[in-house]
Amino acid sequence: MWNETEFINRFRLTKGTVTQLLEKIEHMLVPHIVRNNPISPMNQLLMTLRFYACDSFYLTIGDFGSVHKSTAGKIINKVTLAIARPRFINLPNTPDAIVNEQQNFFNISRFPRVIGAIDGTHVRIQSPSGNNAEVYRNRKGYFSLNVQVVANAEHKILDIVARWPGSAHDSNIFDHSNIKFKFENGEMGNGVLLGDSGYPLRKYLLTPLANPQTQAENLYNESHIRTRNVVERTFGIWKRRFPILSMEIRSEITLAQNIVAVAVLQNIACEQNDRMPEEIEDVIINEEHNIPMLEMILII
Repeated sequence: MWNETEFINRFRLTKGTVTQLLEKIEHMLVPHIVRNNPISPMNQLLMTLRFYACDSFYLTIGDFGSVHKSTAGKIINKVTLAIARPRFINLPNTPDAIVNEQQNFFNISRFPRVIGAIDGTHVRIQSPSGNNAEVYRNRKGYFSLNVQVVANAEHKILDIVARWPGSAHDSNIFDHSNIKFKFENGEMGNGVLLGDSGYPLRKYLLTPLANPQTQAENLYNESHIRTRNVVERTFGIWKRRFPILSMEIRSEITLAQNIVAVAVLQNIACEQNDRMPEEIEDVIINEEHNIPMLEMILII
């Protein structure tokens, strides 16, 4: 009953993209026993997308889908696990794919050999309580997961690590990540990553120069910043498309699965060239400080 714009504003994806996504995961959502008017796979998917779009309580999502809140929670859990599949998030794994990523990055600001830009972003969560709760409090004072992302020039997420608490440092997350070992084992060919000054300098991970002195050094920093900025733009697009990442995740579902699922949806939206939602009430996040724009205005 909604037109395309209204549908996107409610579910963050176009009707065509939702239909294609359902074809990929429908076999995991079909009930094994057909009785008591089971909820269709499409309705299960739409309820979950609505949850990602507004991070509502299960009671609200249950009302939206005309089911009990406990049923809504089970549905969101099932669909989330169906979406969060490794095959949707992959680093380039062939020589041609690596060269293609490098060319896309080179076209931004003529920085060679880059196959990804890496950075961390904080995803706000409800206090986990317990003895280890304070581990999740980040340096900005709220509870979060520090999510490491490698993005490409088209704002797709090539790699994600979503299990570290907010107090973890970006460099420590990288040192224990699978992508570091892939580069050290030579699996990425001659490709390199671009990171900010929070990461250690490696032959495969290039960071800005701290005190550029020459024209060449200044040009290096300028090209580095412009090229690496794609990961910041990716965070902005990702969080605006799926506000669950900007608000406080309260779900009892494994937090990492929620985040990986919306990363998969971000990639699918990029592949389908889905336009952004047009709701003016969307919360826009200032990535540097991670403060909602409305809150910044009130502070000023």
